[in-house]
Amino acid sequence: MAETSLKFGTSGLRGLAVELEGEAARRYAAAFLQHLKTIGALGGSKVFLGRDFRPSSSAIARDCAVSVTQFGLQPVDCGTIPTPALAYHAMAQGCAAIMVTGSHIPVDRNGLKFYLPSGEISKADEAGIISALSRAQTVNVEVRILDESSDAEARYFTRFADLLPPNAFHGLRIGVFEHSTVARDLLSAIMRHAGAEVISLGRIDSFVAVDTEAFGDAVFAPLAGWVRSEKLDAIVSADGDGDRPLLMDGEGVFVRGDVLGLLAAQFLGARTVVTPVTSNSAIERTGFFERVVRTKVGSPYVVAAMEDHADGVVGFEANGGTFVGEGISVDGRPMAPLPTRDAVLPLLCVLGLAARQGKSVSQIVAALPLQHAMADRLQDVPAERSGAFLGRLADDADFAAALFGEHGIASLSTIDGLQFRTLSGDMVHFRASGNAPELRCYVEGGTAEVARGLLEWAMEAARGQVRG
Repeated sequence: MAETSLKFGTSGLRGLAVELEGEAARRYAAAFLQHLKTIGALGGSKVFLGRDFRPSSSAIARDCAVSVTQFGLQPVDCGTIPTPALAYHAMAQGCAAIMVTGSHIPVDRNGLKFYLPSGEISKADEAGIISALSRAQTVNVEVRILDESSDAEARYFTRFADLLPPNAFHGLRIGVFEHSTVARDLLSAIMRHAGAEVISLGRIDSFVAVDTEAFGDAVFAPLAGWVRSEKLDAIVSADGDGDRPLLMDGEGVFVRGDVLGLLAAQFLGARTVVTPVTSNSAIERTGFFERVVRTKVGSPYVVAAMEDHADGVVGFEANGGTFVGEGISVDGRPMAPLPTRDAVLPLLCVLGLAARQGKSVSQIVAALPLQHAMADRLQDVPAERSGAFLGRLADDADFAAALFGEHGIASLSTIDGLQFRTLSGDMVHFRASGNAPELRCYVEGGTAEVARGLLEWAMEAARGQVRG
């Protein structure tokens, strides 16, 4: 095959939209279905399709429907819908699903997220799809697509209808930053159902890529002003495909995703938490959970580790996307597992926890034993440059010592990327993004000032190595 940008990353296939449209999308969809057939996991006779609002997503979804039809299966359109809503609807019917989305990466890129009838694919499934790709054959066939968009949305809404006591959010003014996330209408409806007064903010017709971990991006500049002008208790939102949450509290302060996941796990009464190495070190210090299992970055790693526990397990990533495993009940009501990232769940849980305790979001966050955590990324960094920098940093002790200088190095973890503990107990973590040509940096410091200074230093140090 010719060189292509299309690759599996931390969650699904990603690459340039122009390279995915047409034959490539049909072949990857066919390879996915061939892999399912090979392992005996095709499930029901339908394959459910969803998409985000990117200009390229509709055509790519149509391409996938061609391959579904070619396999003698029925393609079902669930429309522009959150990824977890699509997965939940397909799992309920024992069928596979394909979500067309580039999530939070730039608009000129797109991707495919694949779901078995049992849930999100594994790294082994990714390898199976790649293996089947070279044998995948596609033909033009007449396509008849069923529409279950309303049913899929209704099923997802019902999942949350009884999560909270009636009118749990009565008296709260919640802003929904709508931008171009497919979660915007469902998120507003769910918040209203919980009793909140919802104020719609920032809705746009075109697609804008929103990275819910990059709080400094220009797209978020208006939010703090909206909190003040609209007298809001919080602003909630999600990324393009609705599986990464965003929450700003009533003080105009963003709540990090790993803090959202931590509080959601507390609300859900988790006994075991599974989360990547990039999530805040406070998770262990809270003492809320019997076990904390750390993984590499990427939803397949979280899902795989969750499968080893069936005693009340919740997973979440540093971006806040939250997974529900086996054995979770809320007020005595079992909650069906959904082992894929969800943005709506942690937002409801955190606001619900604050309401339950009669506190504001900022107050429940302040009570946690958090180190101050910040993150940023260098964009347009080719993988070979990130790899060269990280390789030298790992293998050349003298280079690492010189780079860190007076910060010093106390320890190094290589679970995913390079996570350094400094001599003062602070943390600096460098890793290459699995979804885009970016070098990401995460830090934790004893104070906000220390964390900010550490992030500025780390970003400048990395910039000097990868931009040269």
